[in-house]
Amino acid sequence: MISTTEFRNGAKVEISGEPFVIIEFQHVKPGKGGAFVRTRLKSLKSGNVLERTYRSGETLDEPDIEEKEMQFLYAQGREFHFMDTSTYEQLAFDQDQLGDSRDFLKENMLVKILIYKGKPLTVEVPTFVALKIARTDPGVRGDTASGGTKPAVLETGATIKVPLYLEEGEVIKIDTRSRSYVERA
Repeated sequence: MISTTEFRNGAKVEISGEPFVIIEFQHVKPGKGGAFVRTRLKSLKSGNVLERTYRSGETLDEPDIEEKEMQFLYAQGREFHFMDTSTYEQLAFDQDQLGDSRDFLKENMLVKILIYKGKPLTVEVPTFVALKIARTDPGVRGDTASGGTKPAVLETGATIKVPLYLEEGEVIKIDTRSRSYVERA
């Protein structure tokens, strides 16, 4: 059981037999009446977002979620294959199950896989990844670090915006949450 006083961003709760993660929460103490907590919850199964309000001190169930560290092996067609680093057991995910995180998967990368009641749910890629620029337009004389941006295709096939001065072959650090360039790696 998890109480509303223990709510944190990223905490996992179970509502009506479905696992959710808390995206954001706000403790509210009105001048009149009891305190309550406003929350935004995202379903780990479907990705739907709910907004719920709970009275202060109310408790919710904790889901039976196991987090395993696995290594991304390879992609074959629409399937992405992962291996448990301790038991060498392999799992395959369909590209639809992975969502946008598949754009940042690189062979031999370690990821976290959430398993709910024995079934794999989602793949969490690291927050920051270093990838090589595979294709981009060449920089033009006079481009500055504070200038505009241009599209770049990464070695995994993802397209992101990068500063004008970056060229093909450079390794860059990317924030996977916002799909944005951070710095040169």
